Amino acid sequence: MNVEEAKKLESDYVFNTYGRYPLVVERGEGCYLYSSEDIKYLDFLAGIAVNCLGHAHPNIVKSISDQAKKLIHVSNFYHIPSQYLLAKKLCEVSGLDRAFFCNSGAEANEGAIKLARRFNSKKNKDEIIYFSNSFHGRTITTLTTTDKDKYRSGFGPFPPGFKRAQFNDVNDVLEKVSNKTGGLLVEPIQGEGGINIASKDFMKTLSDLREDKEILIIFDEIQSGMGRTGKWFAFQHYDIKPDIITVAKALGGGVPLGAIVAKKEISDCLHHGDHGTTFGGNPLSTSVGLTVMNTIESEKLIENSKKMGEYLIKKLQLVKSEISFKDIRGKGLMLGMEFDDPCGSFVKKCFENNLLINCTRDKVVRLVPPLIVSEKEIKKAVEIMKNSF
Repeated sequence: MNVEEAKKLESDYVFNTYGRYPLVVERGEGCYLYSSEDIKYLDFLAGIAVNCLGHAHPNIVKSISDQAKKLIHVSNFYHIPSQYLLAKKLCEVSGLDRAFFCNSGAEANEGAIKLARRFNSKKNKDEIIYFSNSFHGRTITTLTTTDKDKYRSGFGPFPPGFKRAQFNDVNDVLEKVSNKTGGLLVEPIQGEGGINIASKDFMKTLSDLREDKEILIIFDEIQSGMGRTGKWFAFQHYDIKPDIITVAKALGGGVPLGAIVAKKEISDCLHHGDHGTTFGGNPLSTSVGLTVMNTIESEKLIENSKKMGEYLIKKLQLVKSEISFKDIRGKGLMLGMEFDDPCGSFVKKCFENNLLINCTRDKVVRLVPPLIVSEKEIKKAVEIMKNSF
């Protein structure tokens, strides 16, 4: 199918919710995507940090094929061994105790908010604090905690019980906390917000608040988790242990899969029927999730994320005067290049030169390539960016 045929079908039958590039993706391999016209694109967006093993990784292909031959879906009325094994793996690498599986990051955050509310229900601490430049999803509740007017406009009224504080502003957090505050919902590294990294002082303040005022810390690791920052989770760069984390995106390597991971005493407040999902944790998705995690370990992709992230920063710094960005920040392979002016035209030019990246918060180019990326692909990406400015 060519681009014009695709655009006509979309216009006739699909909600007009996406601004798409003129690309019909036919197939993928490694760090590359191929159009229906067999044009090759270097993918440094990775499905927005989803395709951590790149495209068509043989381990994922085999896992999907093997499991699909046996069983794709069965209700959570019955035991699903791959779900338990994936939960065990997530608990081991996070240091938490129990996992619940769903289908997306928004679902995971929605469930984490429910969990925090239930845990605090007898303490009259039903308020959740979220932060400036946050993004936690597009359901009504997660939109309430997403700090971008464009996403929220026309969807109110929003549910009560939420309060906004400034990200990385210790004094503002302390001012906003009250005796009704039951949870702090925060991204250790903000993705949609422009690749903003939580400071150590800010994170220490959150940790102190938990100890002093018995406030739950909920880390949204949907974009920053699964080895993307050079550790399994971004919170592991700090001396802090969360009460709840949410995971999605790269967890399924492209298959829809999300999770809430929590301390046992918190998870224990939910009983049979208190929360659930039809598709969450089914045999196919959890088998693939387990394969993703095992492959990240066996191929040492967390180490590669750290090493290649440092290499990418180094290569970009060498051409800073030619690309004219004012800052580059992030950890591992979750990086943002900030410009003085909106960067949409630069992203479009890179697309025309066969490099896939995107712009977030208008002036930040987000770079989240697959964790399998090598120096060769990084050199090529930087060269394209240099020639596209």
